Amino acid sequence: MSPAAHGVDLVVPIKRLGAAKTRLRGVVPADEHPGLVLALLLDTVTAAARADGVRRILVICEDKRVPDALSGTGVECIDERGLPGLNAALAFGAERLRSPAGTVGALQADLPALRPAELAAAIAEADGRRAFCADRPGVGTTLLLAAPGQPLDPHFGVGSAAAHAATGAVRIGAGSPSLRCDVDTGDDLAVAAGLGLGPATRRARNRRGTA
Repeated sequence: MSPAAHGVDLVVPIKRLGAAKTRLRGVVPADEHPGLVLALLLDTVTAAARADGVRRILVICEDKRVPDALSGTGVECIDERGLPGLNAALAFGAERLRSPAGTVGALQADLPALRPAELAAAIAEADGRRAFCADRPGVGTTLLLAAPGQPLDPHFGVGSAAAHAATGAVRIGAGSPSLRCDVDTGDDLAVAAGLGLGPATRRARNRRGTA
């Protein structure tokens, strides 16, 4: 059975909302910044949950507003404080999900234009191999998939695409613009808007009157 048929389990980490996405500050008024960060997450995970080949999604957070917002969506969430950074959060979540024959993966929380079909295609392209999808500039990582039954071994951070390639991961998703469009800056958000934002991010962005 292929990993897509079995189902991939994805970990999605997010910082405390007020401390996340500092380079997006100013896109919306300061008091609305946490809501924008939460909207990015909501659109990401709701799109991912509709992708063929995705079985479970586990959000690792450190903010009570996140599990409250995810209640009723079918997306699992653990509020786990004190983990030392993104890779530690991913490893923690992946070990909670990993099974002898299952496939675990990491998905970034800031893909508000994500199209379920593109995520499904990337999972199918991986075809059971350790694999990663690079961001638009080609240096970061938006999706990392372990081989079935294997640990995630995340190396997110500056230059993560090269770091994941060095672990033997193959590059996937080259033709998947929405999967590659993570949002760190206002310019990134404009690119995502051109692809088509999810409803939560669109509402959060448009409160300022931005088309």
